[in-house]
Amino acid sequence: MGRIEGRVAIVTGGAAGIGAATARRFAAEGAKVVVTDIDDTNGAAVAAEIGGIFIHHDVASEDGWKVVMAETKRQFGRLDILFNNAGIVSRKNISNVDLETWHRTVGINLTGTLIGCQQAIAMMRENPGGSSGAIVNVSSTAGNTGIPSDVSYSATKAGVLGITRSVASWCAREGLNIRCNAIQPGTTLTSLTAESLRTVPNIMEAYKSMSPMGRMAQPEEMAALVLFLASDDASYITGVGYLADGGMLAQHPGAWRAPD
Repeated sequence: MGRIEGRVAIVTGGAAGIGAATARRFAAEGAKVVVTDIDDTNGAAVAAEIGGIFIHHDVASEDGWKVVMAETKRQFGRLDILFNNAGIVSRKNISNVDLETWHRTVGINLTGTLIGCQQAIAMMRENPGGSSGAIVNVSSTAGNTGIPSDVSYSATKAGVLGITRSVASWCAREGLNIRCNAIQPGTTLTSLTAESLRTVPNIMEAYKSMSPMGRMAQPEEMAALVLFLASDDASYITGVGYLADGGMLAQHPGAWRAPD
């Protein structure tokens, strides 16, 4: 407990799933947490539960980011951690994706991550006591292996890794003491996967089979990794995409289980 005591953290997409679990974990570890989301009801409920504040926030909007940063600075005077978590899926492949869907997915998953990094760095440079901070972005196993049924998601999550590496190396070369890393979750029980569980027959077994561990991840397991990367325990780690996929990408796609 207390691994990020007294630090100020922003969690985007904090109304549910990995974002909500991380907001709770950050607060339990002593941070003051700003929860942002377009889901006002659930976002405000998470913030109230952990003693944080909630701000309505479309991450694709630069003006929206400026409001979040200004309010964070007004209330807390600094920013130590940004968890760029907000994201969407399109569920459209290369043959049927339309440009409206493409631009919206890019806007949230990729442009939102870019603006968040840019705005966070600007604020972290002005922290009392000197420039410092940690940024954690959300990529995916799809950043390494494309999803045939979702070209927009696959492209943006690969792009998040590129942003992460560029931001990390630039901050280090500038001597800013600001680290930037990404997590790459495997199949995790979030609001995005919950929709599929409600609508697609037998999808749970398919999700479980993606990992040799034979199960989906819980949001709290991802929150633990985010906390590590945001804390001083990861002080020499930057520019990395951390796989948390239950061994999904470690297993050859042709792997089979021998009979007992």
